[in-house]
Amino acid sequence: MLGTSQQQTQYVGIAQYKMSADPADVLCASNLGSCLGIAVFDPVRRVGGMIHCLLPLGKRDKESAAENPYRFVDAGLLSVVKGFMDSGSNKKDLIVSVAGGAHVHGEEDHFEIGKKNYTVFRKLMWKNSILIHGEHVGGTQSRTISMDIATGQTVVKVGGEVIVLAP
Repeated sequence: MLGTSQQQTQYVGIAQYKMSADPADVLCASNLGSCLGIAVFDPVRRVGGMIHCLLPLGKRDKESAAENPYRFVDAGLLSVVKGFMDSGSNKKDLIVSVAGGAHVHGEEDHFEIGKKNYTVFRKLMWKNSILIHGEHVGGTQSRTISMDIATGQTVVKVGGEVIVLAP
Protein backbone atom coordinates (compact mmCIF):
# COMPACT_ATOMS: atom_id res chain seq x y z
CA MET A 1 0.00 0.00 0.00
CA LEU A 2 1.20 3.50 -0.78
CA GLY A 3 2.57 5.64 2.01
CA THR A 4 4.79 3.49 4.24
CA SER A 5 7.44 5.33 6.29
CA GLN A 6 10.28 3.80 4.23
CA GLN A 7 9.11 5.44 1.02
CA GLN A 8 10.28 8.67 -0.55
CA THR A 9 7.91 10.72 -2.68
CA GLN A 10 9.24 12.08 -5.96
CA TYR A 11 6.94 14.88 -7.12
CA VAL A 12 6.34 15.27 -10.84
CA GLY A 13 5.56 18.90 -11.59
CA ILE A 14 3.82 20.38 -14.59
CA ALA A 15 5.69 19.55 -17.81
CA GLN A 16 7.98 17.10 -16.00
CA TYR A 17 8.76 13.41 -16.32
CA LYS A 18 10.39 11.15 -13.76
CA MET A 19 11.42 7.53 -14.05
CA SER A 20 12.57 5.26 -11.24
CA ALA A 21 13.65 1.72 -10.51
CA ASP A 22 14.12 2.44 -6.79
CA PRO A 23 11.54 0.41 -4.81
CA ALA A 24 11.54 3.10 -2.12
CA ASP A 25 10.19 5.71 -4.56
CA VAL A 26 6.62 6.83 -5.00
CA LEU A 27 6.05 9.02 -8.04
CA CYS A 28 3.32 11.62 -7.56
CA ALA A 29 1.65 14.22 -9.78
CA SER A 30 -0.72 16.46 -7.86
CA ASN A 31 -3.21 19.19 -8.69
CA LEU A 32 -4.26 17.58 -11.95
CA GLY A 33 -7.06 19.78 -13.23
CA SER A 34 -7.17 19.78 -17.01
CA CYS A 35 -3.61 18.34 -17.03
CA LEU A 36 -3.04 14.61 -17.38
CA GLY A 37 -0.91 12.54 -15.03
CA ILE A 38 0.17 9.41 -16.89
CA ALA A 39 1.79 6.52 -14.99
CA VAL A 40 3.67 3.78 -16.85
CA PHE A 41 4.95 0.68 -15.04
CA ASP A 42 6.93 -2.27 -16.40
CA PRO A 43 6.38 -5.16 -13.94
CA VAL A 44 9.03 -7.30 -15.65
CA ARG A 45 11.82 -4.75 -15.27
CA ARG A 46 10.30 -3.19 -12.08
CA VAL A 47 10.61 0.32 -13.52
CA GLY A 48 8.03 3.09 -13.45
CA GLY A 49 7.65 6.51 -14.94
CA MET A 50 5.21 9.38 -14.61
CA ILE A 51 4.53 12.41 -16.78
CA HIS A 52 2.47 15.53 -15.99
CA CYS A 53 1.21 16.98 -19.30
CA LEU A 54 -0.32 20.43 -19.62
CA LEU A 55 -1.52 20.67 -23.23
CA PRO A 56 -2.67 18.22 -25.88
CA LEU A 57 -0.60 18.92 -29.00
CA GLY A 58 3.04 19.86 -29.31
CA LYS A 59 2.93 19.60 -33.08
CA ARG A 60 1.28 23.04 -33.06
CA ASP A 61 4.32 24.49 -31.26
CA LYS A 62 7.23 22.39 -32.50
CA GLU A 63 9.90 24.62 -30.96
CA SER A 64 8.37 24.38 -27.49
CA ALA A 65 7.77 20.64 -27.90
CA ALA A 66 11.40 20.10 -28.90
CA GLU A 67 12.54 22.10 -25.87
CA ASN A 68 10.26 20.25 -23.44
CA PRO A 69 8.16 17.41 -24.89
CA TYR A 70 6.66 16.63 -21.47
CA ARG A 71 4.54 19.77 -21.61
CA PHE A 72 2.40 18.11 -24.32
CA VAL A 73 0.45 14.85 -24.29
CA ASP A 74 1.45 13.86 -27.84
CA ALA A 75 5.19 14.63 -27.68
CA GLY A 76 5.59 13.67 -24.04
CA LEU A 77 3.79 10.34 -24.16
CA LEU A 78 5.65 9.29 -27.31
CA SER A 79 8.95 10.23 -25.65
CA VAL A 80 8.10 8.21 -22.54
CA VAL A 81 7.04 5.12 -24.51
CA LYS A 82 10.15 5.37 -26.68
CA GLY A 83 12.29 5.63 -23.54
CA PHE A 84 10.74 2.49 -22.07
CA MET A 85 11.19 0.58 -25.36
CA ASP A 86 14.78 1.79 -25.83
CA SER A 87 15.67 0.64 -22.31
CA GLY A 88 14.35 -2.89 -22.87
CA SER A 89 10.62 -2.88 -22.09
CA ASN A 90 8.00 -4.58 -24.23
CA LYS A 91 4.78 -2.72 -25.01
CA LYS A 92 2.69 -5.72 -24.02
CA ASP A 93 4.14 -5.60 -20.48
CA LEU A 94 3.41 -1.94 -19.79
CA ILE A 95 0.74 -1.04 -17.24
CA VAL A 96 -0.56 2.44 -18.05
CA SER A 97 -2.90 4.52 -15.91
CA VAL A 98 -4.13 8.09 -16.36
CA ALA A 99 -5.83 10.71 -14.22
CA GLY A 100 -6.92 14.31 -14.73
CA GLY A 101 -8.53 15.83 -17.79
CA ALA A 102 -11.08 17.73 -15.72
CA HIS A 103 -13.22 20.65 -16.81
CA VAL A 104 -11.72 23.02 -14.27
CA HIS A 105 -14.07 25.85 -15.13
CA GLY A 106 -17.16 23.63 -15.00
CA GLU A 107 -19.61 24.15 -17.81
CA GLU A 108 -17.86 27.40 -18.76
CA ASP A 109 -14.74 25.53 -19.94
CA HIS A 110 -14.93 26.70 -23.57
CA PHE A 111 -11.44 25.53 -24.48
CA GLU A 112 -12.04 22.00 -23.13
CA ILE A 113 -8.29 21.44 -22.58
CA GLY A 114 -8.92 18.47 -20.25
CA LYS A 115 -11.13 16.75 -22.80
CA LYS A 116 -8.63 17.42 -25.59
CA ASN A 117 -5.74 16.12 -23.47
CA TYR A 118 -7.61 12.89 -22.80
CA THR A 119 -8.67 12.49 -26.46
CA VAL A 120 -5.06 12.82 -27.65
CA PHE A 121 -3.93 10.35 -24.96
CA ARG A 122 -6.54 7.74 -26.02
CA LYS A 123 -5.68 8.11 -29.71
CA LEU A 124 -1.95 7.66 -29.05
CA MET A 125 -2.53 4.61 -26.89
CA TRP A 126 -4.72 3.05 -29.59
CA LYS A 127 -2.29 3.92 -32.42
CA ASN A 128 0.58 2.36 -30.45
CA SER A 129 -1.39 -0.75 -29.41
CA ILE A 130 -0.96 -0.08 -25.70
CA LEU A 131 -3.78 -0.94 -23.31
CA ILE A 132 -5.01 1.49 -20.67
CA HIS A 133 -5.24 -0.38 -17.37
CA GLY A 134 -6.83 2.30 -15.24
CA GLU A 135 -8.24 5.77 -15.61
CA HIS A 136 -10.01 8.44 -13.62
CA VAL A 137 -10.68 11.44 -15.87
CA GLY A 138 -13.19 14.19 -16.54
CA GLY A 139 -15.55 15.81 -14.09
CA THR A 140 -14.69 19.10 -12.41
CA GLN A 141 -12.42 18.07 -9.50
CA SER A 142 -8.64 18.08 -9.51
CA ARG A 143 -6.82 14.85 -8.67
CA THR A 144 -3.52 13.45 -7.50
CA ILE A 145 -2.04 10.29 -9.04
CA SER A 146 0.65 8.26 -7.26
CA MET A 147 2.59 5.13 -8.23
CA ASP A 148 4.52 2.89 -5.83
CA ILE A 149 7.63 1.67 -7.67
CA ALA A 150 7.98 -1.38 -5.37
CA THR A 151 4.58 -2.79 -6.37
CA GLY A 152 3.42 -0.79 -9.38
CA GLN A 153 0.24 0.06 -7.49
CA THR A 154 -1.20 3.27 -8.88
CA VAL A 155 -3.87 5.21 -7.04
CA VAL A 156 -5.76 8.42 -7.63
CA LYS A 157 -7.01 10.69 -4.87
CA VAL A 158 -10.05 12.84 -5.63
CA GLY A 159 -12.42 14.53 -3.24
CA GLY A 160 -11.10 12.64 -0.20
CA GLU A 161 -11.52 9.27 -1.94
CA VAL A 162 -8.63 6.93 -2.88
CA ILE A 163 -9.19 4.77 -5.98
CA VAL A 164 -6.82 2.00 -7.09
CA LEU A 165 -6.14 2.17 -10.83
CA ALA A 166 -3.51 -0.53 -11.26
CA PRO A 167 -2.64 -3.49 -10.44
